[in-house]
Amino acid sequence: MQKKVNIGDDYSLTRVPMSARQSLWSITIIRVGALATISQFILGASLGYGMTFWEAFWATMLGSVILQVISFLLGYAGAREGLSTSLLSRYTGFGRYGSSIIGGVIAISCVGWFGVQNSVFAEGIVQSTGGKLPLATAAVITGLSVTVLVIFGFKLLSITATITVPLFLLAVGYGFFDVLSEHSIGQLISAAPAGEALSMGAAATMVAGGFIIGAVITPDFSRFAKSGKDVFWMATIGVLVGELGINMIAVLLALAARTNDVVSIMVQTSGWFGALVVILSTVKINNLNLYSSSLGFTNIFDSMFNIKLNRGMVTLVIGVIGTVLSVMGILDHFVAFLTFLGVLVPPIAGIIVVEYFILKTYRKELDETREKGTLPENIGKMHPITLIAWAAGFASGYVITIGIPSLNSLIISGVVYYIGALVVKKAKSDVAGDAV
Repeated sequence: MQKKVNIGDDYSLTRVPMSARQSLWSITIIRVGALATISQFILGASLGYGMTFWEAFWATMLGSVILQVISFLLGYAGAREGLSTSLLSRYTGFGRYGSSIIGGVIAISCVGWFGVQNSVFAEGIVQSTGGKLPLATAAVITGLSVTVLVIFGFKLLSITATITVPLFLLAVGYGFFDVLSEHSIGQLISAAPAGEALSMGAAATMVAGGFIIGAVITPDFSRFAKSGKDVFWMATIGVLVGELGINMIAVLLALAARTNDVVSIMVQTSGWFGALVVILSTVKINNLNLYSSSLGFTNIFDSMFNIKLNRGMVTLVIGVIGTVLSVMGILDHFVAFLTFLGVLVPPIAGIIVVEYFILKTYRKELDETREKGTLPENIGKMHPITLIAWAAGFASGYVITIGIPSLNSLIISGVVYYIGALVVKKAKSDVAGDAV
């Protein structure tokens, strides 16, 4: 029988029971909110500035298919087991200590981006008040406000997204029709880009790489899904609306305005409403950053020190830390480091997918304990093969220039892990045979 968790804990170190699962709408609106953002809009504008409409369309499709496959596979595993990414990784190749590393990478990445985004959020507040509110004061208000929202967990994230996502899409639609009212859609589709040409590989990399961390942390939210079918529709609708929809609108705006600075155009055409929605779009993505970071940190303390922290309290602490760093303005110097951490993430997906769906080392224990609402007691340690596969995938993202780096690293890490696991299994079998 699943124990009732404390307020804010949100099943951070246990399975999410079926009684706590949410509707398709609740999980999908959060997913769309993670994609329907200003950063996604900027990405689409960059594509439209360097590519024709159809080139940008196929680059977006290619990158989106990659994200869809990764998101669904990991999201399905998360929903089936009711586990977050860092907790799921304990039983999919990384073991107790390896899952702590994953939790650390995700937690530091997300809390870092929380601070960076909070600075953007605060700057938007300052501009909307005509500079009457000091930036430091605005950063404290915005950072702590988001922290309080996230403390209350998944349900409040869904409610916030339900309010902000439609407003964001409405503002985008308004700006879109206003700017394009003086242009022919047919002419824009056949128009040449205004900027320097962008290759298909580079563009697809931008699309896939821009949300690869979001794809890997899909279990953090899909664990609240009622079925694999809900996970499929969550990922599909998120890609269609957040990736394909937002990207292609931004592409057309870039082709019409002959610039990649279409965000300011949208804000200008939508007036104060557009400015408000830009601010709100930052709120919902920062909700997700802080939420995943809190899950990562609770897993670290449980795995390394066997200390079960309340996720709500962890959220409060890291929210304050992220807010303080954004107020100090030092996070701007860590963007390169945060981007570097993002390169570490794709190989994680390759290893988890191969282990969970092909090798199935812990599948029997997971199936048996799932019925009881518990977790396998035998976790095990991270095997050297996992580290080798992770390093191989990470290195390939830099060395191999052909194709999409994030996809290359994911595939290579999965292949190396699979081959390595088979070699180790055969070696153990041979030793056992010799002993007999």
